[in-house]
Amino acid sequence: MPTYIPKAGSLERRWFVVDASGKVLGKVATTVASILSGKRKPTYTPFLDTGDHVVVVNAGQVVLTGAKEEGKLYRRHSGYLGGLKSRTARNVRTAHPERLLEEAVRGMLPKTKLGRAMFNKLKVYAGPKHPHQAQKPEPLSL
Repeated sequence: MPTYIPKAGSLERRWFVVDASGKVLGKVATTVASILSGKRKPTYTPFLDTGDHVVVVNAGQVVLTGAKEEGKLYRRHSGYLGGLKSRTARNVRTAHPERLLEEAVRGMLPKTKLGRAMFNKLKVYAGPKHPHQAQKPEPLSL
């Protein structure tokens, strides 16, 4: 009996809404990453994008435990000598609150074309409103 492999056109993509207010960053990120990759589905295939779409609201109110607000650094490099720039989690939260969650989820996905396709199904908003009501997203409790 051959192994069942789902076809890309036959996949059913659902939409979920996650409210991140008051939740710990890592717990929200792991849940969202597993939904994006499709690991919660019986048709999960490691080399196919079988995941669903996720909309995260209130990402600006996500909680960092311990001293991570001041101690956690987000680094980027321009590619030039001495081009390393780093910001604390507090600075990132004030400038772009949705990036905390985006970077946490991006680090949990594969670093390939497949991982980038999974990450494109993530929509993160700092406030409670989002423009995806037409897709009728289901609320997901953590």
